[in-house]
Amino acid sequence: MVSGSLLFMGALLGLRHALEPDHMAALSTIVVRERGARQTVFLGAIWGVGHTLALLAVASVLALAGASLPERVASAFELGVAVMLVLLGTTSIVQAARLGRRGPLGRHDHGDVTHAHAQPPGGHLHVGRWTFARRSLCVGLVHGLAGSGALTTLVASELPNPLARLVYISIFGLGSVLGMAALSGIAGWPLARLGRRPDIGRALRLTTGVFAVGLGIIWGLPLVNALSSH
Repeated sequence: MVSGSLLFMGALLGLRHALEPDHMAALSTIVVRERGARQTVFLGAIWGVGHTLALLAVASVLALAGASLPERVASAFELGVAVMLVLLGTTSIVQAARLGRRGPLGRHDHGDVTHAHAQPPGGHLHVGRWTFARRSLCVGLVHGLAGSGALTTLVASELPNPLARLVYISIFGLGSVLGMAALSGIAGWPLARLGRRPDIGRALRLTTGVFAVGLGIIWGLPLVNALSSH
């Protein structure tokens, strides 16, 4: 099986993994729309769950087959993350522009769904809480796919059998869940205070959107070149 020290190292690496720039950029475009630490902790944890599920799915197949992820497939997964960052960032930029025209967001409940409304005269902008949860889960799944090849190869070189590898990856994934939830909660408190001012809320959306788009382009262009050259 896996030694306690190796499991502890896996958890620490999972915590650190949550702090990587692409993870921060993607999730920031989602949590910046929230108004409290509790909601951002939830979204961060959902991201981590999606990330872990993708890791375990790919790792299970590779571990049982005794294979590694082909380099071209791994590059394609990473390109998917880059494209997703551009899409998330663009959405955040568009919402910042719409917020500037429509006014500040207000919230109210409809049963088990909380809606965000832009409250100028002439219309409402509905954004369900579970829409953000599903989006966060999908973002985590894509990131998990992108990181599965390198992680599985590393674990396979250190651990002797498929069960040990899956246990290690599960612990790594748990560390990612805790790390992203904690990070999102820490970010949620200042965002809740700053976001009360519509001008700052708009600036936050614009900033996170530009950062995500820029990172996606910088990351994605070399991958496009690499894939097209094969």
